[in-house]
Formats: sequence, structure tokens, C-alpha cells
Amino acid sequence: MTTVAHEQALPDEMVLRLYVAGQSPHSLRALTNMRRMCADTLQGRYRLDVIDLYQQPHLAREDQILALPALVRRLPAPQRMVIGDMSNTQRVLDGLDLAPLAD
Repeated sequence: MTTVAHEQALPDEMVLRLYVAGQSPHSLRALTNMRRMCADTLQGRYRLDVIDLYQQPHLAREDQILALPALVRRLPAPQRMVIGDMSNTQRVLDGLDLAPLAD
């Protein structure tokens, strides 16, 4: 899991945080789905920080996390959030107001 540092993004880079609860089935499914979605759809336009709230519970307050797994688009502003196992790629993209790369 990733330790979160200062929030900086390259131009046109999205900063995403995936909040999980250890190795729970929902958390592992969300992580797998997000890695696939990012690789397939966002191709290099993102940074994905994975935060295990068992290890870093204080970070939940910062993004107002109330349910897990949760994905937060930190940058670009405004912040957006999706809760669930991230299995529906279109719902995740819509919920975070992200457009997939054009082919």
C-alpha cells in the first residue's frame, strides 16, 4: 500500500486515491478493477495512491471517507468520489467526471 505524500500533479495528470480496508474481498476487487481501468482507459494520465485505512486511519478524515472501498479524484479540482468495488468502468468514469482517452 502507498503512503501519501504532498499532493502535486503533472499537467493533465489525475491524482486518484483508492481507500481500502486491508485484504478484504471488496477491497481486493476494487484494487484489481481500478488498476485495469486505469491501464485501459486513462493510460498514463493518472497517479493512483492506494490507502489501507487499517494502516492509515487518519487519512479517512481528510477525504471524508464514510464507506469502503472508495475512490477519490483529488486533482484536478473539484474533488469527486465513487464508492464500491469499481466493477462498472462507465459508472466510475461518470462518477468522477473523467473522460476516457480517445482512440
